[in-house]
Amino acid sequence: MCGIVGFTNKIADADAVIGKMMDRIRHRGPDASGKYIDDGIALGHRRLSIIDISSQGDQPIFNEDRSLVLVFNGEIYNYRDIREELIKAGHKFATNTDSEVLIHGYEQYGTKLLGRLRGMFSFVIWDSKKGELFGARDFFGIKPMYYALMGDTFMFGSEIKSFLEHPDFKKELNEAALENYLTFQYSPTSETFFKNVYKLMPAHYFIYKDGQLDIKRYWDINFEADEKPDLKQWVNDISDTFKNSVQAHKIADVEVGSFLSSGVDSSYVAAVADVDKTFTVGFGSDEKYNEIGFAKEFSKAIGKENYSKVITPEEYWGSLEMIQYHMDEPLADPSAVALYFVCNIASQQLKVALSGEGADEIFGGYNVYSDPGGTFYDRLPKFFRRGVGKVAAKLPAKRGVNFFVRKGKTVEERFIGNAYMFTPEERKKLLKITTDAPDPTRLTRHYYKRVQKLDDVTKMQYLDLHMWMMGDILLKADKMSMANSLEVRVPFLDREVMKLAQRIPTRYRVTHKKKTEQTKYITKYAMRLAAKKDTPQQTGKTAEKKKLGFPVPIRVWLKEDKYYGIVKDAFESESARKFFDTALLEKLLDDHRGGKADNSRKIWTVFTFLIWYRVYFEHNGEFAKRS
Repeated sequence: MCGIVGFTNKIADADAVIGKMMDRIRHRGPDASGKYIDDGIALGHRRLSIIDISSQGDQPIFNEDRSLVLVFNGEIYNYRDIREELIKAGHKFATNTDSEVLIHGYEQYGTKLLGRLRGMFSFVIWDSKKGELFGARDFFGIKPMYYALMGDTFMFGSEIKSFLEHPDFKKELNEAALENYLTFQYSPTSETFFKNVYKLMPAHYFIYKDGQLDIKRYWDINFEADEKPDLKQWVNDISDTFKNSVQAHKIADVEVGSFLSSGVDSSYVAAVADVDKTFTVGFGSDEKYNEIGFAKEFSKAIGKENYSKVITPEEYWGSLEMIQYHMDEPLADPSAVALYFVCNIASQQLKVALSGEGADEIFGGYNVYSDPGGTFYDRLPKFFRRGVGKVAAKLPAKRGVNFFVRKGKTVEERFIGNAYMFTPEERKKLLKITTDAPDPTRLTRHYYKRVQKLDDVTKMQYLDLHMWMMGDILLKADKMSMANSLEVRVPFLDREVMKLAQRIPTRYRVTHKKKTEQTKYITKYAMRLAAKKDTPQQTGKTAEKKKLGFPVPIRVWLKEDKYYGIVKDAFESESARKFFDTALLEKLLDDHRGGKADNSRKIWTVFTFLIWYRVYFEHNGEFAKRS
């Protein structure tokens, strides 16, 4: 795992600038560094040594005549197979690292190389003869890639913060991103919070030459149910495919560990991976917020050592500026901080940890996926439900009323992903600024259009795989692990696993059957059965647990004087007054404290943005370092 930076358009002090950009992302690769500069390009690399840990694996890496230059972030799990193919084709390798297969593979296959890869990656290859730059991002977006065209300079890298060091970079807030964020809790499009800075989207590549940027998609998920296998066959296939993926993801020349919560995903990974160490964090002693007891019990059952940490409120709140600095863009997911701390305790023991991200999106694990068709009411005529929903929408919002409002809408109208913070009406009311941000359904529409003929559960999964997973789940996984110089690998997010999962009928992903003990699971139905088969008998109840997420006691803390006061100060700040109606912000906070409504997630969304803005626009990309 590493970090990459670079820019075109030679400047007088290119060597010094690329050095400063590399320093900004030193946390991504503290083991080694390297740079390449010619008349057309400057490339920089920070290395975290995982495979071929000798200096042979240092980057940049060249082809035989040094006309192609590579910088790469990620891991290619099938690199040995590709390497053998390339050697037979006449290519000569100078190292044993997985990185080198990319440069020779690009020589041999061109852009079709991407279809041969199994792994997580973002990389660029400079062709000095053609004056052409090729860059690509992995299938799911596990590894980040940002780019910006500033004047005549095209810059790119693993983290936006590196761009701050380039003299051509113009730092401006993208206010439309703020409005979108208030609904989604993350930045949901290819645009970022920095104007004219973009994400290369998952499963896309670019070619940049002579000032022209061409971006293309090279892969997509294709849900197409295969009705032939029965449930038992699907369970066995999941078991075999997942075990194969875990073994592929364990390829390393250093020790590999595993994160562990009380949920089925991380437990399945830890049990199958057979690593020596597991890592867990929690809050206080309440089991709603602390999974350490379970993790220790599970680790003991599988014969592994568990390392754990109870995060204090002071540690949590004291880390917020640092967290948002590393995130690059504001992310209002409270679990990001917990993820930082579990990465931190893991990094004290090893360099690589396995994690369970992606299982919910691929196998249908979110509780909300059980909503479509889950009640008698769903079988009533659509026109009737729609009429009742319109009437219910005029009543004060509460649990029973919300049910009828939700059921009166199509999935395309009601579901934008796992988070829905502020409605378009609420955010317009809250914001002082005016932007051209579109309605949330306009952002989701083109994803829904691709799967318009499929069932509602599959539509929701497809949307989450393309928006929620990239914008929230994988953003925090990459940034929080790299902040600790730790590589996190995600064996559920594997092309072979996805190839299998997209063929599983919906009733085996999310089921409402409850006739027997064996068929009582609701979400991730077939995967839970596979996990139950593959984990120790005494820990089998893990597979039956309802999904909890990564519980953080935000709603409790916001009622305490100390933390209420911290948020209130932020809501009364000059920055808050610049963007928001602060009277409405304070009402959200006071209503929450007074028990009138649970506004914790809305409060956290605004508060997180204000912290991020303080770091990048008031402190120029710096944060207060705490001992």
